[in-house]
Amino acid sequence: MVDQKNEKSAFIAIVGRPNVGKSSLLNAMIGQKVAIVSNKPQTTRTRIMGVLTRGEYQLVFIDTPGLLKPHNQLGEYMVRSVTESVSGVDACLLVVEAGKKISPADQALIERFKSLGIPAILAINKIDLLQDKSVLMSQISELSALYDFEAVVPVSAIDGNGIKDLTGELEKLAMPGGHFFEEDTLTDQPERVLAAEIIREKLLRLCSKEVPHGIAVVVENMHERGDKSGITDLEATIFCEKESHKGIIIGKDGAMLKKVGTLARTDMERFFDCKINLKLWVKVKEDWRNRTAVLRSLGFDSNSFNS
Repeated sequence: MVDQKNEKSAFIAIVGRPNVGKSSLLNAMIGQKVAIVSNKPQTTRTRIMGVLTRGEYQLVFIDTPGLLKPHNQLGEYMVRSVTESVSGVDACLLVVEAGKKISPADQALIERFKSLGIPAILAINKIDLLQDKSVLMSQISELSALYDFEAVVPVSAIDGNGIKDLTGELEKLAMPGGHFFEEDTLTDQPERVLAAEIIREKLLRLCSKEVPHGIAVVVENMHERGDKSGITDLEATIFCEKESHKGIIIGKDGAMLKKVGTLARTDMERFFDCKINLKLWVKVKEDWRNRTAVLRSLGFDSNSFNS
């Protein structure tokens, strides 16, 4: 039992350009999946909070969308989400991909660190994919010249290499003042949001390139049956932008939607530790990513949009 007087905590924003493995890294540090992962950019749309408590230390992570040039109102929301996250935390974890050149997004984030004077740790992810390790030293040198990072840690979210070292460095940034969450808390996300994200992850992985980013998922109903069966009924609607996309999501004779449902239900049962009866519907909302009212109805922060 840790004496509360010794408890330390830190709020840390995980930032970087799209598809560098920020969500995978969060899941690896937490030790359980709290953020969805796919090989497509812009998988994360909102700020997902993950909590890691180890003894006296509690690290509260904010997994942000990848920083990119916005092409619609949803994109503008995502960029604003990143900049707001960086402004309101104790430290930042900048994630870059091993062997890649410094991107404009990396430079923009480093400039943000400088303007705020915020402590930052650099994680160089996907070292498991790097054949020539000498490239890593050059990359560390280039990035370290741009900012005085508290630490630089090469990691692999896939095989776990360097994860303990990274969390150890992050714990050094924790400040006295107690914990903000119970010891067994993993995320602040409501169950409905987590369920919707699990469904969206399956769509991202299974659907063709033009479809996934025009998809939103809303859980309309989620409740445990009162008959002691231990079954939770869950109903969700998948919104897409075009009738042609609706056809792709449903698939021939409903095959694609059935596959999405089967994979999503398996993940949900593992995460929520109960039997799930999942029903999915698909509806078209044309150009929803540019419609403020629709974005608000789908749960994106209304303060981030101009009416």
